[in-house]
Amino acid sequence: MPDLTPAFTAYLAGYCVACVIAVALMYRERRTLLLFQAIYRRYLFSQWKVLTFVVASVSMMVIAPYTGDPTWDYVDAAFMSILTYLTAPWAVGTLYLAIKGQATAIHAYIAVCVWMFSVSWAYDVYILLMFGYYPPTWLPNIVLSSILYFAAGLMWNLQRREGRGVVFGFMEEGWPDTRYELGFLRVVWFALPIMILVTLMIAPFLF
Repeated sequence: MPDLTPAFTAYLAGYCVACVIAVALMYRERRTLLLFQAIYRRYLFSQWKVLTFVVASVSMMVIAPYTGDPTWDYVDAAFMSILTYLTAPWAVGTLYLAIKGQATAIHAYIAVCVWMFSVSWAYDVYILLMFGYYPPTWLPNIVLSSILYFAAGLMWNLQRREGRGVVFGFMEEGWPDTRYELGFLRVVWFALPIMILVTLMIAPFLF
């Protein structure tokens, strides 16, 4: 095992414990946790969401070797993209509902751990095991990747409701509701600002 400072050893141990607790709670809550339900899978795998995921993930993987960051490669670009796609719409929606008092504290805790695992913890452990050191960019990565994760969670929750126009699905009753899924061309003008934000955040690493 690579050498770590006491602070990073404590941090690593802390989030490993947090993940173990989250997995145990996920198993206990598996029947009520939306993340594991068929309706969420149908919600997630609508055509426009799959299309934007493929474009975004392939783009991340293609540019990874050219960013000048030795810790960003094809592997972590791929698994972080996949984790974001599979979990961000649920995590963002669940935390919104928790703030509104409509989701349990247990589900909110799981959502926070899934968020952190997707944007940071999985990446940190991968770099530690592959290169033998804890990534020095771990803290900026949490901030930047969380912005991207949040943006993805918002984008993949876009829906159109009669009389209200395009809204975030998790703000509506019965979320996730696949009846209001639309083609990409109908939500593109709302998704475009989010995609531009992602592009602007990544561009500085290429120049």
